[in-house]
Amino acid sequence: MRDTVYFLAFDGFADWHAAQALCEIRRPGEWQLQTVGFSLQPVLSMGGLRVLPELTLAEMELDRAALLIVPGGYAWERGQGEEAVEAARRVYTAGAPVAGIDSGVLVLARAGLLDACRHTSSWPGHIGTHVPTYAGADQYDAGVLAVSDGGVITASQLGSVDFAREVIRTLDLYSPSDREHWFRLFKHALPPPWCASEMSTVAAEAA
Repeated sequence: MRDTVYFLAFDGFADWHAAQALCEIRRPGEWQLQTVGFSLQPVLSMGGLRVLPELTLAEMELDRAALLIVPGGYAWERGQGEEAVEAARRVYTAGAPVAGIDSGVLVLARAGLLDACRHTSSWPGHIGTHVPTYAGADQYDAGVLAVSDGGVITASQLGSVDFAREVIRTLDLYSPSDREHWFRLFKHALPPPWCASEMSTVAAEAA
């Protein structure tokens, strides 16, 4: 049963990249969310949060994996973290989707997962600069902040809301219409109809 979303935490990970996605994963209460690391030692995020991984990458249960999320961090641009590359490849080969945002996309590229699917990153040329084996340039889409294709989610460093929408869609959270209302709310500050009516009532009572 694929009921577990794995989030990779490591020293220097960008804690804001997947924050909204993680909140929406936990909100319905239907998914297990587990933090994985290179070891079980505490790590410090880019924003200064101390996080204790629950299990290592090697301990992930592939038959329970519903998604692996790889946030950005300077480690990926330094070519570090081969264990993460192998883990992403294992999860994907086992039939579960994988997701990377900002430099986390480099992990998926190093795993060879971007060569045959539509994808994006923080800027054109970013992937090729850091991943010599990258062969998916013709699949690169510079016109989106996040995209999901073939079981692979990728996003720009500026696309955290768009990234969350792709995660929500991949995990089939909420109805299609509610997903769109969610995106409009957090992306464009446009409240859904039920919130708009409540706000009008409150404003009328206050007048």
